[in-house]
Amino acid sequence: MSKAYLEAVEINPPGTPRACIIWLHGLGADGHDFEPLIPQLGIVETLGVRVVLPHAPHRPVTINGGMEMPAWYDIRATDFQQGQDSTGIRESEQQLCDLIQREVDGGIPAEHILLAGFSQGGAIVLHSGLRYPQPLAGLLALSTYVPLADTLKTEAVAANSQVPIFMAHGMQDPVVPVKLALQSRDLLTALDYDVSWQSYPMPHAVCPEEIADIRDWLLQRLNQGHA
Repeated sequence: MSKAYLEAVEINPPGTPRACIIWLHGLGADGHDFEPLIPQLGIVETLGVRVVLPHAPHRPVTINGGMEMPAWYDIRATDFQQGQDSTGIRESEQQLCDLIQREVDGGIPAEHILLAGFSQGGAIVLHSGLRYPQPLAGLLALSTYVPLADTLKTEAVAANSQVPIFMAHGMQDPVVPVKLALQSRDLLTALDYDVSWQSYPMPHAVCPEEIADIRDWLLQRLNQGHA
């Protein structure tokens, strides 16, 4: 019986892809959310990058009154720290790892695969990428934080101890407080991860200046010699 993968929006370059970005959306959105952003990054045709934007499964979300919506895990408290949904986080980690393996099986090596995510999606990227057993090209974490932070030191693997990480956040974010993101950045830095940090005068969103910085960082990571 074949493995069931998450359904996803897929954007392919002409010819054979030489690299891949798997990009996870935030709570309540779907894979189409960041689809309009991809052409602005100039990576698909110029660098031969395949982009996969999976749809999160629907699940009840406690802070939204138990309403079912696309979510990578349940959120039980507005501070994101109380009663973290370890089971949901680890289920999404496995689903993301399955997508990575599908790309590897299709001919793109893990070191040419970059993980990106916004908010909840970024949390899954940080959680999964630092535990992934093969070196990855990079982790792009937008308006997010490190979930299950107290398990990272013991569960992180050496294969991605040098993985480049780009974190970006809005200074007026009312959803994921910038203080929480800074705590996550400082945790990663204390564990000797290579973290690039940028902040912007914006809420829980993406802004043009951030898109330009993301583009520059991706070009560095995915250009010849990096991916």
